[in-house]
Amino acid sequence: MQINSQTANHLVEAAAEAVRARAGNFHAVLDDIPAAIYVADHDGTITYFNKACVDLAGRTPEIGVDKWCVTWKIFTPEGEYLPHDRCPMAIAIREKRPIRDVEAIAERPDGTRVRFIPHPTPLFDGDGNLSGAVNLLLEVDEQRKPEFLRKQAERCRRLAAAVNDTDSAETLALMAAKYDEQSLKRER
Repeated sequence: MQINSQTANHLVEAAAEAVRARAGNFHAVLDDIPAAIYVADHDGTITYFNKACVDLAGRTPEIGVDKWCVTWKIFTPEGEYLPHDRCPMAIAIREKRPIRDVEAIAERPDGTRVRFIPHPTPLFDGDGNLSGAVNLLLEVDEQRKPEFLRKQAERCRRLAAAVNDTDSAETLALMAAKYDEQSLKRER
């Protein structure tokens, strides 16, 4: 399932609500989310993670031991090492606010790396006190693979051929050209 940022925001809000409400078995709700998602307490200690976290991080986090992040190592998009206590989840907990529109790179123990967009969202109890946070990690590599970009270009060309509005057709043709350009860059 392809998850975009808007869908990720809806998923993380639904996950946060399930954790807040502790309705039924909230783990079952989070296990069904098709993206890496985990929960930390108010100190940043990991209290829950789903299988997708293990797949993304390339490791099994330690409940009650790992803090702030499920990844082994984390880097900025520019390649600079980012200590876990300065990662987006740590900032969200410390500043008691959701963090959006950032990107990071997780390094797995085997040395492979994966780009992702975190969606850390603080959780508050009924009295408004910070109780923890939930974080959805949206892998973005799939959207940057040449074959994905070529499919998007073809989709834009099909749409351009199907519309009657010249401006829309031209915009779609430009989008297709941009996807083709990105695809070629990624193949090099």
